[in-house]
Parts: sequence; structure tokens; C-alpha cells
Amino acid sequence: MDEKYKKQLRFLGLTAGAAAVSAVSSYMTANYMMRVALDRNVPKAPKGVERIIAGGKIERDFLEAMEKASEKLAAEDSETVKISAHDGITVVGHIVRADRPKRILIAMHGWRSSWHRDFGLISDFFRDSGCTVLYAEQRGQGESGGESMGFGLTERYDCRDWANYVAERFGKNIPIYLCGVSMGAATVMMASELDMPENVSGILADCGFTSPDEIWRHVMNNNMHIHYSGLMEAVANEICRKKTEFGGSDISTVDALKKTGIPVFFAHGTDDTFVPVTMTYENYKACAAPKKLLIVPGADHGMSYYVEKENYERALREFWDEIESSPADSHWSRYGEW
Repeated sequence: MDEKYKKQLRFLGLTAGAAAVSAVSSYMTANYMMRVALDRNVPKAPKGVERIIAGGKIERDFLEAMEKASEKLAAEDSETVKISAHDGITVVGHIVRADRPKRILIAMHGWRSSWHRDFGLISDFFRDSGCTVLYAEQRGQGESGGESMGFGLTERYDCRDWANYVAERFGKNIPIYLCGVSMGAATVMMASELDMPENVSGILADCGFTSPDEIWRHVMNNNMHIHYSGLMEAVANEICRKKTEFGGSDISTVDALKKTGIPVFFAHGTDDTFVPVTMTYENYKACAAPKKLLIVPGADHGMSYYVEKENYERALREFWDEIESSPADSHWSRYGEW
């Protein structure tokens, strides 16, 4: 055989081998990351990987305040309730009552977190403002059933199930608000296009992402410095589809908000390294319903209330007052962002 052709064959063999190695590496990486993203039992990870995924250094003062508030909320008197979700999985919630409730919040916590951790800091304000709160435990986490999380893809239906439960139990004369932080915010925004009880009056979405696929892309590319595209993205979406019946790019908050008529309060910190603030800008722009926007300079992920407590409380009171004092057919469209 001519030496020229031998060299060409060797080159093609090396190229094919490199491509095969790359494909295997992409598959293994995507498979591992989807286990981290979706499975209840997280695979063993290198030390510090959670900090790398989050993309930044969380302030010690904030963590200490959060843990203290978490313990306080977890210890409060609450009623534990269980319902069967749309697919038969049992999900758990904890009702903390206000003395004279003006409204009921359905609070959905974030990824690999808990109801008392994500809402501990703001829980006193909720109660003092006349909010009875049903703190839901997201599927695949805590005491709720399911071996997988769905990044909002499946949890949106759980949110609707909780809304139906609350409306049936407490009646249709009290306003209901869907409330979420991070993945919980994505959950309630995705749920906004579903059929809801007529007294679901508003949505509170703090630092929510736009879609599972987009948040995975951001975390992989920016925080973990792993190129997320092509084969890796395809594998990740297929694994997600097998676990949740939906691919990570099948459903987005943007598409849901384009169809919703439920007023939305958006909040986000400018220094969020986990969910970029640009995603809330995108959600806000897409939202077809009346909307308000609170951007908190210097706040990292889930820190907006902690950084600007008084401003946050004022903004939420205005949101509730405007909805609850307006005629049912009013869209208060003269209001925009702060």
C-alpha cells in the first residue's frame, strides 16, 4: 500500500478514536450531571462541587442567618398535610396559619433545599402580613415521594394540585398566591399557564430560571467550565425525558408566562451567580399579565430579601394591596417595574 494512503488511514483512525473518546466523555458527563440535577439520592461528588455549581462564595453572615431562621420555622406549630399528586406520588406540605388570614400562599422551595430553609427568613413577614402559608415539600426531596426531581417540569402539576387542595379546603373567597424561590420560582411560573382555581390571584417568583436546559447550560458553561452543547445537551435532555417525561428544553417559563393572566411579582439580585438576573429580565419581558419587578443590587442567589428587607416588604405589600383592592376585571396595567 502506498505510504500516502497509510498515513491517511492512520489519521482517520486517530480522528475516529478521538471522536469516540469525546462521545463517551460527553455521555458520561451528561449522565453524571443529570443524576446530580434530578435524582433524590445524589451521587458521591468531589469536595466543594456544590460551591462550584453555585458559581460563587455565599456570605457567611447570610448562611448563619438562614440557618437560624430555618430552625425557627421548622420548630413552629404547623399542620402537616399530604395529597396524592397528578401521577399518584404522595407530596407533603406544612400549613402555618396567620391569626387573621387575608390570603394564602403556596410556597415552593428550591433545588436540594427545604421549605423551612428557603422561606425561614421571610416567614415572620408572611405571618405578620396576614398570610397563612402552605409550605410544600417538592417531589424527590424531603418527606415527599418520588425518586426524581423535575426542575419544575413535573412540579408545576404538583403546584396546581396544591392550589386545588387549598381552594377546596379554605374556599374560593380568599386570595391564593403561588410563591417560589429558585427552582420553586420556575415551578410556579411554569404552572401559571395551567388551569387554576379562580381565586389564584398572583405569583411571587424570586430568582427563577427560564428552563431546565438553560440553567444547566449556564451552570456547565460558566460555573463548571464544561462546554454544554451538541451531544452532551442531547444526552442530558433524553435522560431528563426518561425521568420526567419532558426534555429540559420542552417547557419554559417564558412560554408559560406569554399565556398567563395571573399577575406576577418578580424579584432577583444583580449578583446572582447561580441563576443569572438576565433570566428574570427575560421572564418579565415575556409575561403577558400585570407584573412588577424588584431588582436588588449586590444580592446573590436567594438573597434579595436579606439584602433589602424593607424594600422587599414594601414592594410585596404594594403588590398584594393593588391586587386585592382592584376590581376583578382590573389589570392595573398602569403599574410597571419599580
